[in-house]
Amino acid sequence: MSLKAIIVDDEELARKNLGMMLKEYCPAVEVLDEAGNITDAQAKIEALNPDVVFLDIRMPSGSEGFELLERIENRNFLVVFVTAFKDYALRAFNANAVHYVLKPIDADDLIQAVDKVIESRVAFSDDPENFKTYFESLQNLSTSLTSSGFGKKIAISHTKGIKLIEIEDITYLEASGNCTMLYFKDGSRYLDTRTMKVYEGILDPALFYRIHKSYILNLDELKEYLNEDGHMAILKNGKMLPVARNRVSSFVKTLKSL
Repeated sequence: MSLKAIIVDDEELARKNLGMMLKEYCPAVEVLDEAGNITDAQAKIEALNPDVVFLDIRMPSGSEGFELLERIENRNFLVVFVTAFKDYALRAFNANAVHYVLKPIDADDLIQAVDKVIESRVAFSDDPENFKTYFESLQNLSTSLTSSGFGKKIAISHTKGIKLIEIEDITYLEASGNCTMLYFKDGSRYLDTRTMKVYEGILDPALFYRIHKSYILNLDELKEYLNEDGHMAILKNGKMLPVARNRVSSFVKTLKSL
């Protein structure tokens, strides 16, 4: 699958460098044009109808990049955010299941981002409504970045598109190989390809606690903790989860501080 792309960055050297890297390492990407400001970017996106926009975004506000996305009516493209900022910004990107590469751009990271975009385009082509949900996740990303805190929603990519969920609806998470199974209050569950380690970074540690290498629980869903016949966390729905011995002390300390 080929991708038509537009590069948006206010630094000409950065645009040229990314263009050369895409040509060398990502032959499936055809760069249609580039833009140095959001006015030019809007005009070119609307005229050329790209599959993906490589968008430079400056933290902590990132207002120009998101203003560009809000201006465009026919939003049927994906975005790869290009940023020099890390820490909470990456947490927000991961929580909203968006594609990004860090400056200075690493070739392997760029290849991986393009591969993920291709996978997403295939899924999104089956149902255009996916783009509506996708841009809702971008709006959620904008809010998360502005607050620099933990968002109220996370996005999960799946074979048919993207799903937005309320974080408070998660009861607990369970490791499943290199993936994570999310269990919800309504009894449903959902498998995500992201690891437990990624979820530790996404979820607010004041609300979610990793009690075991295989489990993270929502503290609001905890009913009681038992230390008889092993260490167990009992949830409101009756589910019993093991607490690892090496985490008991800190877990109990956390419970006493609630």
